[in-house]
Amino acid sequence: MKSYILGVDLGGTNIKAGLFDTGFTAIGELSTATEAAKGPAFVLERIRNAVQLLMEEHGVALEQIQCMGLGIPGLLDPEEGLSIFSPNFPEWENIHIVNEMKKFYSFPVFIDNDVRVNMYGEWQFGAGRGYRNQVLLTLGTGLGSGIITQDRVLYGTTFSAGEIGHMNMYRNGRPCRCGSSGCLGRYVSAVGMVNTFKEKLGEGRTSIIQTWTTGNNDAITALMISEAYDLEDRLAVEVMHETGVLLGFGLANVINLLNPDVVIIGGGMAAAGDRLLRSVRETVNAHALKLAGGKCRIVQAQLGSRAGTLGAAYYAYKKDCVKLGDEGKSNIIR
Repeated sequence: MKSYILGVDLGGTNIKAGLFDTGFTAIGELSTATEAAKGPAFVLERIRNAVQLLMEEHGVALEQIQCMGLGIPGLLDPEEGLSIFSPNFPEWENIHIVNEMKKFYSFPVFIDNDVRVNMYGEWQFGAGRGYRNQVLLTLGTGLGSGIITQDRVLYGTTFSAGEIGHMNMYRNGRPCRCGSSGCLGRYVSAVGMVNTFKEKLGEGRTSIIQTWTTGNNDAITALMISEAYDLEDRLAVEVMHETGVLLGFGLANVINLLNPDVVIIGGGMAAAGDRLLRSVRETVNAHALKLAGGKCRIVQAQLGSRAGTLGAAYYAYKKDCVKLGDEGKSNIIR
């Protein structure tokens, strides 16, 4: 009987699910609304419904599923299977996701942070292939990151290694939900860049974007800033450049500290491409240690929205190999 692996990427807006064979060829994928405001029990049911629909569409029975991996945003304990806190999910505290899934599934279920499962995907199947030391950044609503050194994923004492988005960049900057202020992610993210743009409009600056939104600043998006950049809108060019420079300073610190072969930029904001990365690379070249900076490439992620589901499936498969005692397949999970 043929076996399959499930990978799920839980996002604040959408749940993405993927069905893969044991060679990690995609059999089917789907995306459905999360509806996080309806609470944890509803979200977990949405995940199960998405998995069930995906299997039904491709004629796969529960008995054929070898294991399932889930990427969950926020703080968690992957060994316990516990999601401790997720800031964009109401009432989401100390949710034992693995135990909840065990009520419905006999196959093993594993969880990890959503950024790390994206990193697993890019590491094994995308822009990170062939690199032993790498950092993945996801630039979306916030800034997330994961770290691999000498072919091992760094987790840390509380499984929260890699919180580069909370690197303090300004002593008295924008307040952050972490309790600090001036965190990198409050500026280098889709929300952060839009807030920078709005602040400059509040100072009396003007932009073509104001005609697109008929003056409604709440309608401004990061995509609009990219589009205005292409039209050589002065404010859009300035904000994109400032965002790239700040990210470049942050990455110079990361490169000096971790000495990676490659930094991979993923998430929705990565679509900005060289509009953003040109300033990032220039800043890193000017401020990182010459030896470390000269050996580190800064590239865009390759897998897009598929990185999370593919990475979650790969992570679960390897964790299941550890559980079964197949050491030949388990040496990358730490």
